[in-house]
Amino acid sequence: MGAGRWTREDFERYTIKAGKGYDTKTNRVTEQTYRATRLDATLDPRNVTRTCVNTAEHPNTIPVILALDVTGSMGEACRETAESLGTIMTNLYTKYTDIEFMVMGIGDFAYDAAPLQVSQFESDVRIAEALDKIYMEHGGGGNAFESYTAAWYFGLYHTQLDAFDKQGRKGIIITMGDEPLNPYLPKDRLNAVTGDKNQGDVETNLLYRDACEKFDIYHIAVNDRYDSYAHYQGKIKETFGNLLKDNFKVATINGLGEAICNCIDNSLALNPINNFVQEPDGIAW
Repeated sequence: MGAGRWTREDFERYTIKAGKGYDTKTNRVTEQTYRATRLDATLDPRNVTRTCVNTAEHPNTIPVILALDVTGSMGEACRETAESLGTIMTNLYTKYTDIEFMVMGIGDFAYDAAPLQVSQFESDVRIAEALDKIYMEHGGGGNAFESYTAAWYFGLYHTQLDAFDKQGRKGIIITMGDEPLNPYLPKDRLNAVTGDKNQGDVETNLLYRDACEKFDIYHIAVNDRYDSYAHYQGKIKETFGNLLKDNFKVATINGLGEAICNCIDNSLALNPINNFVQEPDGIAW
């Protein structure tokens, strides 16, 4: 996985073949729909490790996890992300030819049947294919948060990154949603979903501390609901902002593409790619 390069032509061909509209002037999908009615087997997080490895084609991989809130209130934001994917990727690949994306769907571990969905790391049009497989469960519950930190947990314990292991560069995690930060991940449901054997709930503060060793972590609060629900506005900023500081961002749905690119630009400005190349056989030149 992770082979190939993103091209506008491949994206246009895939989009039309998938039965969606494509605007050649704006490089946008015009008829995005999510048709999945259950968790796709290729996105099942149970007992898997996702790898982002350096190759001759991509010698300086940049692993990015983009985690989308797939609960009831966030369908419009997921649609916008898919429709603007062409613009996002074209923008990024003009600067970072070795970027690789894992797409995640995040729900609620207390209520949802499929609270975590994880693709492979990909660098070409298969990113769009993975987005189309996401199950929009439209779940969530009455606990006033979704399980955003599942992205941190999976990234920390279930990914192998050559960028981190061989070159000492962090990966990037970007979550996006319209709820406050969850205080913990419940061990029983987390173990059932991932196949792990946690002995206790996974507390957010401790998880963040550990995950930050491996990833730059960002969260984009979706402004359309953020401003509409006054009682959430302070809680979202308090929970995410106090922990993530400047890596807590706010964007409208129409501004999500730009916000995603800005997070990646910010991370790579802090952790620049040098000229070190790790060959696939482990010999450094």
